[in-house]
Amino acid sequence: MMENLPDVAQAYLEGRVLDEVECIVADLAGVARGKAMPGAKFARQTHFYLPNSIFFQTITGDWADKVADGFTEPDMILTPDWETAIPAPWTADWTLQVIHNIDDQQGNPVPFAPRNVLKRVCDLYAARGWQPIVAPEMEFYLVAPNTDPAREIEPPMGRSGRRAAARQAYSMSAVDEYGKVIDDIYDYADTMGLEIDGILQEGGAGQLELNLRHGDPVRLADEMFFFKRMIREAALRHDCYATFMAKPIEGEPGSAMHIHHSVAEIETGQNIFSTEDGSESPAFMHFIGGMQKNLPAVIALLAPYVNSYRRYVPDFAAPINLEWGRDNRTTGIRVPVSPPEARRVENRLPGMDCNPYLGIAASLACGYLGLMEETAPSDEFTGDAYSSESGVPRGLGDALGLLEANSGIQQVLGEDFCHVYSAVKELEYNEFLQVISPWEREHLLLNV
Repeated sequence: MMENLPDVAQAYLEGRVLDEVECIVADLAGVARGKAMPGAKFARQTHFYLPNSIFFQTITGDWADKVADGFTEPDMILTPDWETAIPAPWTADWTLQVIHNIDDQQGNPVPFAPRNVLKRVCDLYAARGWQPIVAPEMEFYLVAPNTDPAREIEPPMGRSGRRAAARQAYSMSAVDEYGKVIDDIYDYADTMGLEIDGILQEGGAGQLELNLRHGDPVRLADEMFFFKRMIREAALRHDCYATFMAKPIEGEPGSAMHIHHSVAEIETGQNIFSTEDGSESPAFMHFIGGMQKNLPAVIALLAPYVNSYRRYVPDFAAPINLEWGRDNRTTGIRVPVSPPEARRVENRLPGMDCNPYLGIAASLACGYLGLMEETAPSDEFTGDAYSSESGVPRGLGDALGLLEANSGIQQVLGEDFCHVYSAVKELEYNEFLQVISPWEREHLLLNV
């Protein structure tokens, strides 16, 4: 087993005994599911089993009942992806966490496993001789501990004895307020072999942004999956929570998962978004056009909860449109300043509450359809795009309807996956509609 482990895991265990292995996969919500077992037992076995029903569970723990007739919860076969084996340095003993491949009993990839959905999209690019490249950004909040769902979320207490202040974007002193959490994030990342491109203060009170280097989509989604677990653990060590909820605090900006995309030719490494003379290629425009045409159909994946749509508010650092522009942060699709070899497209619509595998897969699927169909984009938007017409669904119900109506997206992501995803999300949405909010009690109880 040790020979199969990557260097970072071998270095972590040098001179030590492996106590435990966490065998994990990401469910539809991006929550880690799996089994923990003694290291010695893990070394002796080649696979283990989990029921496929883990992908039919809502965020509240209910089960979608519209998935299949005569459903019997058959087992899936999980085998370790050895390249993903990395330490879990926050545990009390010597522990590794390993992401597993997920197949059915006939050896076929389970179509509604999020990691397999992303692999499916990447395979479509590879069949055309292309390698998609992504660079995700992770925004999240550090908040004060809160065990009462009825109580509003508060910013964390900083080292100064005052709560973190808002409107302090890029402030180094604001970052220093919770420097111990950030120190642990850096230390854990180093132990885990995860590279951080940078951490900065965002516009919200206690809101941070963590940037990752560009690379292979599956590997980057794996890293985001690991990062979310690790950041939560680092926060808990210092009496605060880390939340990736899209809009946790009323009146503060939401948390996004911006995704930068480029596409390279596998044979030459050439960025297909640039021509030989460095100008923008037709493929670059087609990718943008595909995003404009198909993003509405995948908003249900990029904004997967009712809370997600609270982020799409004008002038709150989140796009509400499908416009594109060069170096324009008011547009949903932004072309950052870059040299020709690094020309890329930034999708600013995904929220940080989305499953990273599904968010990246959905975004790449839109660009892929644009490349295949040679979709022309609209004219570049050069002003304040908050004044333009919104092309983003305003709620989860509308977003699910657009997903179900787009046959192209369903073919790229997989019809079986889209069916399961829609069933789970419809159940979550219906559960939410049964909840009466404080706003309704305050303003409607005696006034209507």
